[in-house]
Amino acid sequence: MMRVFAGIAALLAAAVISAGAIAADRAFPEVIQLPRGFQPEGIEVGKGTTFYVGSVANGAIYRGNLRTGAGAIFVPGETGKAATGIELDKQNRLWVAGAGTGKGLVYNARTGTLIRTYTFATADTFINDVVVTRTAAVFTDSRKAVLYKVPIGVGGSIGSSVQTLTLSGAFALANGFNLNGIDATPNGKTLIAVQTNTGKLFRIDPGTGSTRQIDLGAESVPNGDGILLTGKALYVVQNQLNRVAVIQLSANLAAGRVLTRLSDPDFAVPTTIDHHGRRLYAVNARFGITNPGAAAFQVVQLSKPKKA
Repeated sequence: MMRVFAGIAALLAAAVISAGAIAADRAFPEVIQLPRGFQPEGIEVGKGTTFYVGSVANGAIYRGNLRTGAGAIFVPGETGKAATGIELDKQNRLWVAGAGTGKGLVYNARTGTLIRTYTFATADTFINDVVVTRTAAVFTDSRKAVLYKVPIGVGGSIGSSVQTLTLSGAFALANGFNLNGIDATPNGKTLIAVQTNTGKLFRIDPGTGSTRQIDLGAESVPNGDGILLTGKALYVVQNQLNRVAVIQLSANLAAGRVLTRLSDPDFAVPTTIDHHGRRLYAVNARFGITNPGAAAFQVVQLSKPKKA
């Protein structure tokens, strides 16, 4: 009889734990409201459940919590600044692409203090996204056939030097927005970027700027914006289409197969994407709305497909 009671107690305990796990999972809100008029573009998930979102309107950085949905302005906005793609590095620095300002900025992700400003280019320019590897921070320019590379030294040191890599090979500059979202393989030896106006994906050598198109067969990713590479799964946000393409890349990254395209009723022109475990998070930029300075903006949660 004691064994029976013990067995029942164990089952009840397991049920409580399971229910608690489900409740904890549900504690992550599906939609997180940002400050009205914030005009977000880039998102980065940091340590724990912390996330950062940058404002294209004035360069402000918002810091929030994915579990609670709470947050506040972390770096105040300023006239003449802008923030598009953002990325956190291992030294807890937040790298920010400066859009039409032609600049890149680096902040202390704990205090919000500005560490350094880099000037990459003058008009016509649009510094759109950034990826950080062990040896460099690399920025895209959607108006020019180049990448901007800030070397990272031993121990994570950074200086004032900037290298401009001219893109060669398969990539060709076209009218409109060109290279946009960028990510890197874990070893940093290969970059992947999307060309917004053509819907093409490219592999890029970070040392030479040489590009090769990733073969998607009959598929493409028009309006491609922010991207996220996890293993051989590549997520490409298609902003005006309110979709996220899920692509399975080949082992050598030369080709890819579109598995599905995710959507959500809460999407309103999503631009960039990051993840926390099995959750994906995309930020609504709502490009084209009237009076964006007073509009509502959100971060939207999605689930990763099981096959990706």
